[in-house]
Amino acid sequence: MPDRVPDRVPDCVPECVPDCVPDCVPDCVPPRRPDLMRTARRLGWAAVAAVGIAAVAVAASGPPRFLTSAFGTSVVRSTPVASDAPTRVVPAAVGTTAEFPPTPAGARGTVHTDTLWAQSLGLRKALTVYLPPSYDSSPTRRFPVLYYLHGLSGNERNWVDAGHLDQVLDSLFTSGRPEAIVVMPDGDDGWYTTWNLLPDIAACRADRTRAERAESYCVPWPHYDDYVARDIVAHVDRRYRTHADRAHRGIAGLSMGGLGAVSLALLYPDVFGAAASHSGVLSPRLLAAPSTATAPRYATTVTELESAARGLWKYMAQPFGHDTIGWAARDPRRIASRAATKGMMMPRLRIDCGVDDEYIHQNRDFHETLLRLAVSHQYAEWPGAHTWEYWRTHVPQSVDFLLSAVGGPQRHPPGTGWR
Repeated sequence: MPDRVPDRVPDCVPECVPDCVPDCVPDCVPPRRPDLMRTARRLGWAAVAAVGIAAVAVAASGPPRFLTSAFGTSVVRSTPVASDAPTRVVPAAVGTTAEFPPTPAGARGTVHTDTLWAQSLGLRKALTVYLPPSYDSSPTRRFPVLYYLHGLSGNERNWVDAGHLDQVLDSLFTSGRPEAIVVMPDGDDGWYTTWNLLPDIAACRADRTRAERAESYCVPWPHYDDYVARDIVAHVDRRYRTHADRAHRGIAGLSMGGLGAVSLALLYPDVFGAAASHSGVLSPRLLAAPSTATAPRYATTVTELESAARGLWKYMAQPFGHDTIGWAARDPRRIASRAATKGMMMPRLRIDCGVDDEYIHQNRDFHETLLRLAVSHQYAEWPGAHTWEYWRTHVPQSVDFLLSAVGGPQRHPPGTGWR
């Protein structure tokens, strides 16, 4: 629930605002109802995009607003907007450019696996690639590219096998959203960063409990940030008809991948124009959720870092290191602060998290950090926990956000040899 109510509901008693009573709050829609969710599932994920994104549009100044959607309530925590006018975030206008016909109803994209030599890791890796329905039938057309990162213990197939991302994309594209290529890399448990400590390759290769083969998992030189932003992006731009610029690239991820998406977009502003995080580990040094009377406190010793990481310490200790400097350098809050204070190009950002998620306080802390930095972004909280049910429900919103930010099909000059 919001910790303060909107300031422009003078005819309404405050108690009704969090529960969203239509007679009380102008333009308010009642909270999520099971019958609506069943209807959405029957209609497909296009219904979600058609209703709109329930998110918070953050700008530098203005009064707070409480925004809602028929598919859930966006919990607003001190969110300024640009003016006193009522504000609602909706998708960009649905439709296609005059250059290309709309995606036919029932059309489906294709999913396949690529392999590439990852110079930044020193071995070959696999990645899953979704090509949109019009890719083969429109040989003069280029497409924007969205990169979706998996979480801890995941792989390049997670977003398709568990997240049904290919089905979401098919539904959105046939409903009129601009088509895109979507790439899902294998990020191991690498946290999408250059590791602070090199791994023990001999021990990794001797491990027989792991499902993945040592040849593709035991990375001798773990530069997972360059691997995604340089090796994979270059491979995709070489092999497919893409818009090879930041204005047509977006990146998203869940949990560990949420940290990766936000960090990579901030660290490589020449590569990615937008980023979205679902349930991301966005403030890894946060020790405890702050109360209304206390400021957040962050780890300043290795012992406190271990406490802040909790069960993730054994997975984060090598990538982040056993020192506070290494953790600070990889903290999305610190990365965002450095980018904002240096006046670097900032990606468009969207953050969401379930209210019952164990990382909800980290997401709120990152949101508050962006507010203090006056960094424009969208932020939303929804019912749900750190589960695939939550991510399947809300991935249409991150796709729609990224398409609105980096979409827009354009014609590719003929005769250039693009596949």
